[in-house]
Amino acid sequence: MPSAWLLPEHVCDVLPTEARRIEEIRRALLDVARGYGCELVMPPLLEHLESLLTGTGRELDLKTFKLVDQLSGRTLGVRADTTPQVARIDAHLLNRQGVTRLCYCGPVLHTRPSGLRATREPLQFGVEVYGHAGLEAELEVLELAIDALQCVGVEGLVVDLGDARILRGVLAGSGADDACAAALHSALAAKDATEVSELARSQSQAARDALQAMLRLYGGDEVIAAARDALPQQPAVTAALDELAWLAKHLRLAYPGLTVGFDLADLGGYAYYSGVRFAIYAGATSDALARGGRYDEVGAVFGRTRPAVGFSMDLKELAELAPRRELPAAVRAPWSEDAGLRAAVRQLRQQGEVVVCMLPGHAHEVQEFDCDRELVCVAHEWVVRAL
Repeated sequence: MPSAWLLPEHVCDVLPTEARRIEEIRRALLDVARGYGCELVMPPLLEHLESLLTGTGRELDLKTFKLVDQLSGRTLGVRADTTPQVARIDAHLLNRQGVTRLCYCGPVLHTRPSGLRATREPLQFGVEVYGHAGLEAELEVLELAIDALQCVGVEGLVVDLGDARILRGVLAGSGADDACAAALHSALAAKDATEVSELARSQSQAARDALQAMLRLYGGDEVIAAARDALPQQPAVTAALDELAWLAKHLRLAYPGLTVGFDLADLGGYAYYSGVRFAIYAGATSDALARGGRYDEVGAVFGRTRPAVGFSMDLKELAELAPRRELPAAVRAPWSEDAGLRAAVRQLRQQGEVVVCMLPGHAHEVQEFDCDRELVCVAHEWVVRAL
């Protein structure tokens, strides 16, 4: 019989040091989002399964834990991604006509980890901007994501840009069904040339050539020029390439040290993306710290199609990369029934100070605070002095 204290695989407790770092990051990111005018929402962890999964594709379905509601008998899902929930809130609860900027931060649960070291319980932070169809929304969301990562000290950021419309343009008129398109999404994302070739056997020669070209279309600005030559002259493809070039130009102007590239085969993620997609990496990290893009159709299943752009990131993963911060300063105080001492402790805490009282019989055992001062009695007055 397994030990009662063992947790499921890829699920773990968050201990004090890591919890403090995650909470500091959470507060910092919410402040960045608020600086852009975002309003905080808190969707529930559980929803009816059809609400969570309608229109999101098979990938999110496989990630979602399912259970039966003992009150209604209906199948519930534990959210694996918060974006569909926020779309529901925008469509049904807020129902605004203009631009709405929403942010969220809460746990999601995955049936399987995304990697060997990944958790199945990410703490997801994200931003969604509804109501604007122009590229200004993509640029705002990208800048917010970059500012969020920079505010917690992550350096060497690399932004990869792509667009879901490119594959649709390549397959336009080919007769490829949804299953074939989804399989091509996966094969392109994995850079699997053999699988792409096998799946494209029924396509025209032009489409086969374009699909193979997409596997090679990653890198710097030369990718856009190469894509214009290698891909079909479809209006959707041309518009996508023009918009990617526009975004790259403005990002470089705003962040001179930022590396901006393109990966036109990066189609991993959820099926609801409808336009520009992006991934943000740090230095040599192989996994993206943030992913996002445009998903104008995400609210359609809730009866209201609205332009929508957003991104999300995992704070637990981010905490592992963010530089270590100094321990917060604190005041060490003795414990006694002395009314003056207890009043002094209360006053310091009301002023925003951390005061750690040494309980009777215990020495200084605090590990998560730097007690650089102490509360001492001098001439019948309780005063703070440096240690």
